[in-house]
Amino acid sequence: MYAVIRAGGKQYRVAPGDVIRVESQGSGTDGKIEFSDVLVVSGGEGQIGRPQSEARVVGQVVEQGRGDKILVFHYKRKKQYKKLRGHRQPFTAVRITEIAFDGQKFTAPELLKKEAKPKQAKAAEVMEAPKAEARAAKAPVKKAAARKPATKKAAPKKKK
Repeated sequence: MYAVIRAGGKQYRVAPGDVIRVESQGSGTDGKIEFSDVLVVSGGEGQIGRPQSEARVVGQVVEQGRGDKILVFHYKRKKQYKKLRGHRQPFTAVRITEIAFDGQKFTAPELLKKEAKPKQAKAAEVMEAPKAEARAAKAPVKKAAARKPATKKAAPKKKK
């Protein structure tokens, strides 16, 4: 199932679980955004329904940031006029969690959250690491004769 929504003057084809970047939106309540401007909803049998007020698309805010810089260059030939400006458009990344239409709900599967190890456990692993000892044992020992002298000697002067 998919839906076509309008957000920020653009149209997006979304399905449950998709992540889209829309123009900057308010974070909403608990980081959830509801898109009320639903243009088209596909049915279960491949039918496409007309936009109705009961269609609903809900998403979860994943990230907010600014896009890549776009260079805006103004130039007028033969007039010695050049102007260069940059622009970064703010965006909100939204993961579509639910599409509801005609009494049916299609939801995205839940994402598994990664469990972070505590910092103390990481520090203990580093302390135990015998790798540093193994590296020291494997490192070849250079002899004093094999090393180059630190400074070059001056060439002897020629006698006349």
